[in-house]
Amino acid sequence: MDTEGNGLGESTNASPKSGIRTGGPGDRVRGAPVREAPLLRPGRLFDVGRAAAYLSVSPWTVRDLEAAGTIKPVRVPLPGGRELRKLLFDKADLDALIETWKT
Repeated sequence: MDTEGNGLGESTNASPKSGIRTGGPGDRVRGAPVREAPLLRPGRLFDVGRAAAYLSVSPWTVRDLEAAGTIKPVRVPLPGGRELRKLLFDKADLDALIETWKT
């Protein structure tokens, strides 16, 4: 085994000359563009996808939790007495849900 390998025949120290991309902008994994991790974006309100990633469940589970009243969506008022239709959840509510799951 070489000193730069991981024992699996793969190099752990990729250099620009090696042709191995190491996670820079525009990288692709198996043909799909690499996107930034959803949890790294700042903000207090999470959409269904971010809430699901934060709770480590599927987006359908988040929708089920909302439908059952376990987590409450944040209502964002719009002009004319309307509300934003997008489901948004407060991070504090998600943290409280996690605490109930611990016990």
